[in-house]
Amino acid sequence: MGLFGKLFKGPEIDMEKSRANAEKMRVLFNHMVENGDDYKLIFGYTEDVSRFNYGFVHGSKTKIGNLIVGWNKESKTIAVVPTVPDLSGCGEATYYRYNDILKAYRNKYPTDAFVIYPDKKGYIAINAYDWLEDEKLYVYVSQEKELAEFTEFFMNSFYKK
Repeated sequence: MGLFGKLFKGPEIDMEKSRANAEKMRVLFNHMVENGDDYKLIFGYTEDVSRFNYGFVHGSKTKIGNLIVGWNKESKTIAVVPTVPDLSGCGEATYYRYNDILKAYRNKYPTDAFVIYPDKKGYIAINAYDWLEDEKLYVYVSQEKELAEFTEFFMNSFYKK
């Protein structure tokens, strides 16, 4: 490959670290979700953007929420467990069952997100990628195959307008 090929290839995924984090995700998820092993898992995140306007200063601030997202094909259920980038803890699971949601769709702009409206008052937008390098903001896990499976599940079994 040569020196320049290695320089411009970009960062490489540490598969050992990725596998260790995938195992931690599984343990946390199974702790919070009954029959957790019946769900396949991906890492996702959600963003909360708050805007501010102080006279001459305008801007926005984004808060990232890390999520362990599990899905079960048979029950058409998505379970979302909030966590932190180092997977040192997690919160309570929230369930989205196909028959109980108002609508769900995939939004491609401005970010690629899976959006679920459980009712008319709120929604969750789950952003998910193959791998994100920034360990300070996101869980370090490679999930190309799992993300493809989740996308197929969501579009074929969960999507409704």
